[in-house]
Amino acid sequence: MTASIHAIDDALIHQARIDLAACFRWTARLNMHESIANHFSFAVSDDGSQFICNPRGRHFSNIKASEMLLLDANDADTMNRPNAPDPTTWAIHGALHRNVPQARCLMHIHSRYALALACLQDGSVLPIDQNTMRFFNRIAFDKQFDGMGLGDEAQRLSTLLGDKKILLMGNHGVLVAGKDIAQCFDDLYYFERAAQTLIDAYATGKELLVVSDEVAEKTAQQWENYGFEFAQQHLQELKEILDREEPDYRR
Repeated sequence: MTASIHAIDDALIHQARIDLAACFRWTARLNMHESIANHFSFAVSDDGSQFICNPRGRHFSNIKASEMLLLDANDADTMNRPNAPDPTTWAIHGALHRNVPQARCLMHIHSRYALALACLQDGSVLPIDQNTMRFFNRIAFDKQFDGMGLGDEAQRLSTLLGDKKILLMGNHGVLVAGKDIAQCFDDLYYFERAAQTLIDAYATGKELLVVSDEVAEKTAQQWENYGFEFAQQHLQELKEILDREEPDYRR
C-alpha cells in the first residue's frame, strides 16, 4: 500500500465502504448480479487513482464494508499480492480510474435486460417512458468487443465513456459512472428498469410509441434537476432496510 493511500481521509473511506457494501447487497437482492463476477469501485483520492472495490471471489450478497480492497491504479505490483483483486476488476476499473478521474464511482454488471440490450445490433435506448428518457443522449456505445476486459481491451474501454454516464458494452454488459455512490447506483437501477421496459415492449411485436427528441431531452433534464437528492434518499432507504434485515453489511 502506498503512502498516498494512507493520507486519504479515513472517515471518507469508512462511509464509502458502507455505502458500496449496501449497493452490492441490494444488487444481489434484485438478481442483477452474476455468480461471483462483476465489480463496483469508488475513487477515494482527489485524482481518482486510489479506489476501493470488491474482493475477488465474494458473492455480492456476502460482501461486508471491511472486506473492500483499497487499491492504487498506478501500482504495478497490485496483482502480485496475496489479496489481489479479480483480474478484470483491476484491468477495467484501474484503467478507468486512471484515465477518467471525474468518474468517481463505477459499477459494472451483466444484468439480464442491460445485457440483452447490449446483444442487439441496435441497442439504442428509445425514449418510450420516463425511465428510458432519463438516459436520452447520455449513453456511450461500444460495438468492438474484443474479449474479456483485460489488458488492451480494458484500456480501450476507458477511452469510450467520455462525458456520458452509461457505457453499454456490446456483447458484454453495462458500466455506469457517477460522481458519487448513490447517484451511480440510482442510474444502474434505473438503466436496468429502462432496458427491461424496452425489451418487454419489443417482445409484443407492436409499434413503439416513441416521443420526440425535444420531449425526451426535457424529461432527461428534469431527472437531472432533482436527481441528486432523489438518489441519496434512495440509497438511504435501502440502508435502512438492510440495517433491519442484514446489518452485517456494515462490518
